[in-house]
Amino acid sequence: MSLRTPLGRVLNHGAARSGVVSHWIVERVTGLALAPLSIWLLVQLLALPASDYASVTTWIAAGWNPVWLTLTVLLAAWHSWQGVQVVVEDYVHGFAAKTLLLLLSAFAHALVAASGVYAILHVAFRSTT
Repeated sequence: MSLRTPLGRVLNHGAARSGVVSHWIVERVTGLALAPLSIWLLVQLLALPASDYASVTTWIAAGWNPVWLTLTVLLAAWHSWQGVQVVVEDYVHGFAAKTLLLLLSAFAHALVAASGVYAILHVAFRSTT
């Protein structure tokens, strides 16, 4: 027997019964941050004089471009990981399958993020020497 009112028992408990909204907030904040970064990237790529390897690598190494590209890659990987996690948690019902898919998703997104950052830094530092 509980002395709490029915409203008190359900407050801060969403559909997942956890009451944690940080996951939802992270998805929204990363999406909001990716909007201007995606527009910046699109404008920058369309403004390139040529789409050959030399001009793209020169552009990557110029000024603040490696910083903004790295931020874009990291935020996109994080945002994608959060989205895939929600889909797996909502639609995969077996415990073992859900755990395996969540682990594979985390490792795959970490690998993509690390590869992207490595590629950006490799091009940026190699082009300056």
